[in-house]
Amino acid sequence: MSTYSNRENSSNAEPSTATNRNQSRQQQLDTPPNSPDSSDHGSKACCFCWCCCCSCSCLTVRNEETRSSNSIDIKNAPNIEPPSLEEIKSWSDSFDKLMQSPAGRYYFREFLRSEYSEENMLFWMACEELKTEQQNPQIVEEKARLIYEDYISILSPKEVSLDSRVREIINRNMVDPSPYTFDEAQLQIYTLMHRDSYPRFLNSPIYKKLCVGEIRL
Repeated sequence: MSTYSNRENSSNAEPSTATNRNQSRQQQLDTPPNSPDSSDHGSKACCFCWCCCCSCSCLTVRNEETRSSNSIDIKNAPNIEPPSLEEIKSWSDSFDKLMQSPAGRYYFREFLRSEYSEENMLFWMACEELKTEQQNPQIVEEKARLIYEDYISILSPKEVSLDSRVREIINRNMVDPSPYTFDEAQLQIYTLMHRDSYPRFLNSPIYKKLCVGEIRL
């Protein structure tokens, strides 16, 4: 049994910080504005009628959170060629076209970030980078170890969702890592993004704004 399998069976594993973050966010949304735990926004009358007051600061916070989940920080855009409107619209033809486009991967990654599932794209990209290392076994082993610790280990806050069969394959492959150690896992995450996240991306405000030229790199 490899050290990576032993690490997975540790009884002292802490709960995922990503799960804690989502639970905390849900708890905040479920707490009424007149709860003792909520902060005073300076308008007692407004908080008293929080259920119907559209100008309530509590609802404003929620609206701001929704807007931020559908926005992209263009300042952080990578140095890639801006896509044409024709290319952007072609992303709806197939998931493969979206993933083959550097700009498409960027915008899709930003969408996943808004859904708190960016780790899926980060893992897929790390696997692609690993495949470029064909000559130096030491570099391959080091990068494979980092990918395992960042995305496979149950101790990681960026752990991706994989079934037990794929995890067993990875643990066997980690005995002697190669550029293709995570091929099974990468395919499973690619399929997950295709079936689950891709349809929502096409229906998101981000993609709709891209199609009419309101968002550009």
